[in-house]
Amino acid sequence: MSIIMVAIAAGIFSFASAFQEANELQDDQLKQIASMLSRYRLSTAQTNSQDSLTNIDPDSRVVVQVLPNDPNELSADLDHGLALSYKLPLGIQTIIVDGESWRFFVKSLSSGSRIAVGQQTAVRDEVARDSAFRTLMPFLVLIPLLLVLIRNLIRQMFRPVRQLASDLFVRSEHDLNEVSDDYVPYEIIPFVTSINHLLSRVRHTIALQRRFVTDAAHELRSPLTALSLQAERLSNADMSDSARERLVTLQRGLNRSRLLLDQLLMLARMQEPSKGNLIEISIGLVLRRLLEDLMPLAEEKNIDLGVVGRTDIHISTNEFDLTILLKNIVENAIRYTPKGGRVDISIHSNESIVIIQIVDSGPGIPDNELQRVFDPFYRVLGSDEIGSGLGLSIVQSVALRIGADVQIENIRSEEGLIGLSVKAIFNLKSH
Repeated sequence: MSIIMVAIAAGIFSFASAFQEANELQDDQLKQIASMLSRYRLSTAQTNSQDSLTNIDPDSRVVVQVLPNDPNELSADLDHGLALSYKLPLGIQTIIVDGESWRFFVKSLSSGSRIAVGQQTAVRDEVARDSAFRTLMPFLVLIPLLLVLIRNLIRQMFRPVRQLASDLFVRSEHDLNEVSDDYVPYEIIPFVTSINHLLSRVRHTIALQRRFVTDAAHELRSPLTALSLQAERLSNADMSDSARERLVTLQRGLNRSRLLLDQLLMLARMQEPSKGNLIEISIGLVLRRLLEDLMPLAEEKNIDLGVVGRTDIHISTNEFDLTILLKNIVENAIRYTPKGGRVDISIHSNESIVIIQIVDSGPGIPDNELQRVFDPFYRVLGSDEIGSGLGLSIVQSVALRIGADVQIENIRSEEGLIGLSVKAIFNLKSH
């Protein structure tokens, strides 16, 4: 917009200047004609007749007329000339003759007579405008080209900035690495540097928070372990039924606190960027090891736990992270499935993705809470299972860490809700 305004102002100034110069040039032409008549004593006997000028281009027509000396005489009496008064002063002037505007230069001859050399103002203005427009024409042609050139140049210069913005937009919230300033315009580098400094401060602050959580959990593990041992010793002592009931409640609370500390440590560890090497891992092998660990929990509730379908699929990922991801999902399914229920694990794949699906016959999750279950410490109301609400938060953190996507949905039949499905989706192209 600024370029357009400057161009318009420059165009107006150029047009006005060219118009004025053209008029001044035509004034000089009138003066030169008058000087020629005076210097070479040319006859003006035929100049009063306009009939001889009918075949001449009006744009180039110049009228030369002798002014009357008698106050009572008009020059129009001389062979049909213009009605010019003898009172016209010497020099350049604009007058109205017979309703038309004329531009005259009046000069005295050596013979004592005076002559008037003039042109119609309308003709002069037309010539001046044509000249001014020809001067303005380069502006009218070059300004649009200049705007297109500047637009393309700016787009080319800021292409790295757009790419940088796109990279930041698709970044994970856990990715706080510095932004590259390669190919960024020199004027933008201070801005990129400031962003990197901000990311560094945020990264440092988050690291301090995670370290605090980790240190606090470690510090609390020792006293909780000591309390658990004291409670276990106390259970061997003789006590009343009321005291033993209270002891059982205490042991449950201690177990829940220990589970919370373990999950806090795991969550803090999983929120760190992955440093493990990516290797080809058999999902079937990971599931077999996982089932060996969780089978006692499933047998305690008489839950049918197993893998259905094919299991010999390999993906490139971190084995420890994958194990933590699947363990938390399957363990949650076992804990929240009623006794005598069922938990099935299946694997599906095509050329681009691998899906590990865990389906249980539990009560499911209300539809309006499906996304909230990933929030730390959030638990669905009505559940009597021991837990801290961190299991699915850990799942989400691990999924972001290894580039997987976790989806939860209720499974319904014609009779109603029959269970919950959790899918861990791995994009083979990104791995």
